[in-house]
Amino acid sequence: MPILLDLFLTFFKIGIVSFGGGYAMIPLVTEEALRYGFTSEQIINFIAVAESTPGPIAINMATFIGSTKASILGSMLATLGVVLPSFIIILIIASIMQGLMQFGGVKAFLNGIRPIVIGLIIGTAITLVLTVIFSISSVYDALSFDWKAMVIFVLIASIAITFKKIKKKAISPILLIIISAILGLIFYGLII
Repeated sequence: MPILLDLFLTFFKIGIVSFGGGYAMIPLVTEEALRYGFTSEQIINFIAVAESTPGPIAINMATFIGSTKASILGSMLATLGVVLPSFIIILIIASIMQGLMQFGGVKAFLNGIRPIVIGLIIGTAITLVLTVIFSISSVYDALSFDWKAMVIFVLIASIAITFKKIKKKAISPILLIIISAILGLIFYGLII
């Protein structure tokens, strides 16, 4: 199958079976990215870039993976593929939602999906922690500890908690991303 069609169909499939937003899609995107030949480290980088750029993470990841595999057209088709199912489903649901919510089966379906979405998000968080902080990308990797990643994590968490206590409101995620990037440059590139 030509790569452009494969990218579109792959991300269409991800878009049609994913519930719960971008974070719930990460395991599916990861599985497909591995199939395309990307390494676990590259996938973590995709997640980092997708999270730190404006827009939904799943769309950013689709765009980035599509671009990496097949340039601009690949990014456009992967992005269209991941967005199109949600767009179609929301159009349909919006037109009939009021009538559907009265049925117990619809409520049961939505209640049944919630635990799976939470599980996918928690699984993604655990995978990211194991990969970024402990450098574990498979069960065969030896346990190694990335003290630099842990120091950055602790500093960012401390800044967020301190700001919340002093100002009584959460610090801007954008500011935390910028601080993290500066700390990354300091710890991984410039000084240490």
